[in-house]
Amino acid sequence: MTDTMTFSPGLEGVVAAETAISLLDTVLGQIVIKGYDLIELSKTKGYLDIVHLLLEDGLPTEAEKADVEAKLKAEYDLPEDVMKVLQLLPEETHPMDALRTGISALAGYDPTIDHHTLAANKARAYKLLSQIPEIIANSYHILQKEETVRPLNELSYSANFLYMITGKKPTNLEASIFDQSLLLYSEHEMPNSTFTARVIASTLSDIYGALTGAVASLKGNLHGGANEAVMHMLLGAGSVEAFETLLEKRLQNKEKIMGFGHRVYMKKIDPRALVMKDELKALCELKGDDLLYRMCEAGEKVMEREKGLYPNLDYYAAPVYSMLGIPIPLFTPIFFGARTVGLCAHIIEQHENNRLFRPRVHYNGERHSHQSTGEL
Repeated sequence: MTDTMTFSPGLEGVVAAETAISLLDTVLGQIVIKGYDLIELSKTKGYLDIVHLLLEDGLPTEAEKADVEAKLKAEYDLPEDVMKVLQLLPEETHPMDALRTGISALAGYDPTIDHHTLAANKARAYKLLSQIPEIIANSYHILQKEETVRPLNELSYSANFLYMITGKKPTNLEASIFDQSLLLYSEHEMPNSTFTARVIASTLSDIYGALTGAVASLKGNLHGGANEAVMHMLLGAGSVEAFETLLEKRLQNKEKIMGFGHRVYMKKIDPRALVMKDELKALCELKGDDLLYRMCEAGEKVMEREKGLYPNLDYYAAPVYSMLGIPIPLFTPIFFGARTVGLCAHIIEQHENNRLFRPRVHYNGERHSHQSTGEL
């Protein structure tokens, strides 16, 4: 290693790419997506608005938004052989592994897989957005030995996603809340999974391979899985008092508590969490049961008082998903389904202005001298 090279564990503070896609502005507390504040967008826009913004570089008109939805619905159906592949998986398969397998299998049905033009990659992005929700929902149904649920064109994109998971048509409010969760998860600058996708894409590998790598990254519990862990804590406690006690004991034992803190936000609250907190309250009012909301509020106060930590999106997304009837093992796959559009945008950007990622290392091993013994 030369004197000019520096080492930053975990690439902390290292700028790894230039992008026009998104920025976490920690000074202003904004999540900037193509120039817009994501939280402001969440007040008036839906997930398909973000899809158009990320893939077409602008917010859509109503007609353009309708075109996006029509384009997605036209590609809903998975190849039958992909469903057969999912049916061959062992029943112990993790839902994220099933998702990874399904995306990888889709690659075989793309005759122009090695064409990386902007038009070709955009077409693939729309197709993947269409079919990944069915892989998520039906791979889980298959693993649970349940009947598969095929998409309904009469429903909106987000309502159909939720319907395929639960088997029940959601109410307008349920569909709207789920749609907003997808919007909030859609893009978040350069977390590990996005970096993984861009590294793979930088070799000029295809979009399926880059997404498959991103699934593997998100499966790790230091990246994805926090929403699942939060829900298990809430269910394990069962009451406000028990949840407060649980958190306090874990803090005393110096255990990591999922759902709080963020590598970038540090001591600031994740602005997405505030939006999802409001949605949890609305959902609790709809269901006539505010226990989860009261538990989460109490836990939030404990963590702020004891550690100065604030909730991230996963903390409030977890009880929202539970109240929508979504099985806990699908929380992280849904996270990925929502993030697919952001990942595709990054892969497209990487292919459009590519440079192979090839970092160096800080070598801390030994160096031995070797002298010839004269033996042949």
